[in-house]
Amino acid sequence: MPHRYPQEAALRDGRRILLRPFTEKDVDALYEFFQRLPAEHRRFAWDPIDNRALIESWGRNINYAEVFPLLALDGHQIVGDATLHRRHGGPLRMVGRIRWFLDPDYRGVGLGTTMVNQLIHIAQDHGLRHLSCMLISDLEADAVKTLEGLGFQSIVQPGYGTDPDGNQHDMTKLILKL
Repeated sequence: MPHRYPQEAALRDGRRILLRPFTEKDVDALYEFFQRLPAEHRRFAWDPIDNRALIESWGRNINYAEVFPLLALDGHQIVGDATLHRRHGGPLRMVGRIRWFLDPDYRGVGLGTTMVNQLIHIAQDHGLRHLSCMLISDLEADAVKTLEGLGFQSIVQPGYGTDPDGNQHDMTKLILKL
């Protein structure tokens, strides 16, 4: 992989963070990161991130060719987690899917943009043709705006998502042609 990690990055507020891939030794820190997130953010996660066994399984089953997990650290504390998901067959094999979570104290200072840009470059280096992301339109409006600012095209599907309480939410699918 041409990307060298760890990499240091400066945020707009002057803080410096370290970017590097998730490894098995990061299980405790990643689980702690997820537990620090506000409950209203965790409840909309794509995976049950309150389940420590799930995070442990991620650590045991790392396959960077299938899922590239990128961490942002401030010192020894994880402040961001972003992933690039790839398929190895079928009609969507040239499309990567991205997801990310940021510590609320690190939102609005360029961390999300920095992490997504890293995933864009990795996707390009691996010959992907598109990146996609699906976000809850109202609850993740800032993330939608960030991706649109990076050139992603958005399509809103009314009532497409359902929260844990059974309420429907509009979802925004974002696609970037690489």
